[in-house]
Amino acid sequence: MRAWRAYVIGSELLRQQLNRELQDNHGIALPDYEVLVRLSEREGGQMRMSQLAGQLASSKSRLSHQISRLEKAGLVRRVGCAEDARGVIAELTPKGLDTLRQAAPVHVQGVREHLVDLMTPEEQRVMAGLFERVIEHLDLT
Repeated sequence: MRAWRAYVIGSELLRQQLNRELQDNHGIALPDYEVLVRLSEREGGQMRMSQLAGQLASSKSRLSHQISRLEKAGLVRRVGCAEDARGVIAELTPKGLDTLRQAAPVHVQGVREHLVDLMTPEEQRVMAGLFERVIEHLDLT
């Protein structure tokens, strides 16, 4: 019970802090930053919406609303899928890439300061292994 409660509260406090730092410094929410990161890691800055939802552990509906907000801000755009007429692709715009590049140092510093630097290298390995197992166990994609 102690481990579960510490995880629940600690992970929520960490996400709130990282979100606050991104919002205060760059006007972008952590979930939106995560979308930009995922797209930036793909060739051409593009990913099918269904795949993106899976990588973000998000519902397709929630992601669709999120992408709509990011489109209005000029950070991403939707394009048709050449291989599948029903498919939709989210694409990172130049403005989105610029926003990501500006915000990334703040996010990386926050992750290091509020999590990574609090752990020993062994604790980092244990945490990574544990959550890789959780992801594998729960991944429904």
